[in-house]
Amino acid sequence: MGKYTGDGCWNSGFAFLLVIFILLVITGCACYGGYAN
Repeated sequence: MGKYTGDGCWNSGFAFLLVIFILLVITGCACYGGYAN
């Protein structure tokens, strides 16, 4: 049961970090593109 709970926490945490990372990359590219233009 502990392993299952740990995996669930890790998966949700990883998904959350992945979403944040993607948002940062998208906003970073948008800002960089704006400065470039």
